[in-house]
Amino acid sequence: MKINLSQRINSRHFRHSRHSRHLQLLLLFLLFSVTTPAQKIVTLKECYNLAMSATALAGEKKTYADISALKDNNLSKAWLPTLDANGSFIYNSSVVDFKDGLGSVPGLAGMINTMPHEQYKITLDINQTIYDGGAIKGARKMENADLRINEKQTETDLYKLRNQVNGYFFNLLLVARQKDLLKNYLEVITKRIASMQSALSNGVITRSDIDVLTAEKLKLLQQAGENDLRKKSLLKLLSDITGTVIEESAEFIMPADTAKLPGDITRPELQVFDLRNEQLSAGMKVIESKRMPKAFGFATLGYGSPPGQNFFKDSFSPYYIVGAGVKWNIFDWNKVRNEKQMVVLQKSIIESRKADMTDNLSRLLESKNAEISSIEIMLSTDNELIDLRKRITASAESQYENGTITATEYLNELNAERQAVINYEIHKINFSMARIEYLNISGKEIE
Repeated sequence: MKINLSQRINSRHFRHSRHSRHLQLLLLFLLFSVTTPAQKIVTLKECYNLAMSATALAGEKKTYADISALKDNNLSKAWLPTLDANGSFIYNSSVVDFKDGLGSVPGLAGMINTMPHEQYKITLDINQTIYDGGAIKGARKMENADLRINEKQTETDLYKLRNQVNGYFFNLLLVARQKDLLKNYLEVITKRIASMQSALSNGVITRSDIDVLTAEKLKLLQQAGENDLRKKSLLKLLSDITGTVIEESAEFIMPADTAKLPGDITRPELQVFDLRNEQLSAGMKVIESKRMPKAFGFATLGYGSPPGQNFFKDSFSPYYIVGAGVKWNIFDWNKVRNEKQMVVLQKSIIESRKADMTDNLSRLLESKNAEISSIEIMLSTDNELIDLRKRITASAESQYENGTITATEYLNELNAERQAVINYEIHKINFSMARIEYLNISGKEIE
């Protein structure tokens, strides 16, 4: 078969134009994807992290760590020698006069000088701990336990932010779903009003029928306006607590449901009790160290007149003293025993409070679990109820078109269907929120 020149040109032109269209579509797609901003996805976990970073409490853990490092540094320096500079002047009204006893010995009276009444000295005293019975070690353990208590207490305070974040986040989920439902029902009502206009022109229905649906449309528009205002308010609150601007276009994602809710409790408050017990145990070691012997060394470098104990030298000269000693409190009138008993009593109080809090949290978990089960039962019948309401609405619509019911009766059935759908969405969000609250009560992290 022969193809003439015009056919070739047309064929080539067709392929070229088709290629050009493909290229134009590709360029338009790339341009659209570049210029159109991606919708921000917001998760509950992200809001938790942002809220904990934005609060003024966030910097406390580092501050506590810095304070603890300084305290520990000071405690470790207790092993270093202490240096004290001293100066004194002493005047003795009565001193030993050897002339009184030796003056009768021929030749000695002129050789013995009277001891000076004044004594001047400037000294540098050095003391070194050799053994402290474990006091410094125990004090450092107490300080380390105190740091961990403060850090865990900060975590406890930060943990409380989750309840506020939950309220804002899940209400925003509900507002977003309500907005979608309002939009859908507005479209239904608007289309219904439009279809009724021709029936009114033909005299099939009265003006009051349209007025009923128009009033419903206005009510839906009011609810949509209230919905927008509530969303802006919640976004402002969530932005403030997270320290970041969350746009109105942001999409909030429902948290994933864990397969099984945990039964154990790991709240930070309970961990604080355990750390306080550790601190008391470290304090017990410090108390016990009070009854242990202490060994120390000392030295004095001085310059005085008379120098040291040389009272026969009436001039300024340097001198030194070195020595070592042991100190042991062999009887303290049961003070250490009483202090140890106080620690035991304090531990019993902590254990009682921990047990009481554990019981309270367990009851909260039981209550929350019952709430979850109740919502789960409602969710199991919501879909069936919605299907039933849709059939009733469809039947009411047919009856209205046949003139057997009024527009108000039809609208009542439509609203009942809408309420069933709204209840289903509320139950879904409440179910997710109850599970998250269960995890927070138990001290578990969400996915």
